[in-house]
Amino acid sequence: MARKGSDFAGLSVAMTTPFKNGKIDSELLKKQVEFQVNSGTNCLCPVGTTGESPTLSHEEHERVISEVVQAASGRIKVMAGTGSNSTSEALRLTKWAEKEGADAALMVAPYYNKPTQEGFYEHYKAVSENVGIPLCVYNIPGRTAKNIEPDTIIRLAELDNITMVKEATGSMDQASQILTMTDLTVLSGDDSLTLPLMALHGEGVISVVGNIVPQDMNQLVQSALNDDLQGARSMHSRLFPLCRDMLSLATNPIPIKCAMQMLGLDSGELRLPMTELEDDAKARLRRTLTAYGLL
Repeated sequence: MARKGSDFAGLSVAMTTPFKNGKIDSELLKKQVEFQVNSGTNCLCPVGTTGESPTLSHEEHERVISEVVQAASGRIKVMAGTGSNSTSEALRLTKWAEKEGADAALMVAPYYNKPTQEGFYEHYKAVSENVGIPLCVYNIPGRTAKNIEPDTIIRLAELDNITMVKEATGSMDQASQILTMTDLTVLSGDDSLTLPLMALHGEGVISVVGNIVPQDMNQLVQSALNDDLQGARSMHSRLFPLCRDMLSLATNPIPIKCAMQMLGLDSGELRLPMTELEDDAKARLRRTLTAYGLL
């Protein structure tokens, strides 16, 4: 069946936020946008987890959204990260994204304060009723400390502009229930689970590794969308060691920013409490990138 968020099917990339001497590096941010446009990526997702949103001030968060939308200039979709554990703050950020011209908003589940399922529902409903752009529910209990249960997502699917789920629970049963019981577009939140999720009729991925190999990840996704199982399996087999060996080195975005620094795509700077890879991990990362053919 046709799904509500199919405009966002394909490869979306969870962007890093580049820093220079502790400040946002706007020129490097624009270069990242150009790199993704030229690679055929469908959508950019700034100021999410990979974008170190927890360490950005409100003003910086808004600035990154604005600069990415401006740099994209309608050539590529922008799904801005606007989630918060405060409903009023999530609403303010989502309104900003809408005002600036973002195509959609990616809203992580409220973290740390662990709402009830009714609290999750009312949180998303409050934002949904006050903005016009599509919303993607980002469910990642490993970071937020609580799962948005499938029954709650099924209720949320009844709201007109809740059109997508970024599925990062790791549960194929949960993904199957959402895909069976709703018309939401489901996007993988884990690079290595992209093909398994798409085999269940997921429609793409919001990717971390897409920051460095967008064309390869896009080839996997497009093969799966076109029912080319052999081609999708081949790309999964190629990408899996890179995803496993890079992203397991440390908490995201530490390894991807280091990899991008090695490839000239990011400064590699992080904000505390994120810290750089240790030297032995950097050496392993360099070997991983070399084995893939990137170095």
